[in-house]
Amino acid sequence: MEQYSVQEAQAHLEELVAEAQGGKTVLIVDQYAHAVQLVPVSVSSKRRKAGSAKGKISMAADFDSPLADFSDYLE
Repeated sequence: MEQYSVQEAQAHLEELVAEAQGGKTVLIVDQYAHAVQLVPVSVSSKRRKAGSAKGKISMAADFDSPLADFSDYLE
């Protein structure tokens, strides 16, 4: 794990980003020992489509009926 100060990270940000994208752990620490880690994330190129889950989700007819286990509390 490589550790850099904020000043070092500012001076070499492009290189540190490339290292993180390559799978290396990059830790940036400030003067108060607070740390952050550069982590690669994948960005989805697909756009979400409204209604794409239609018909895939169903709810039981008694979904909001009281549960039998709680009948003592309902009286």
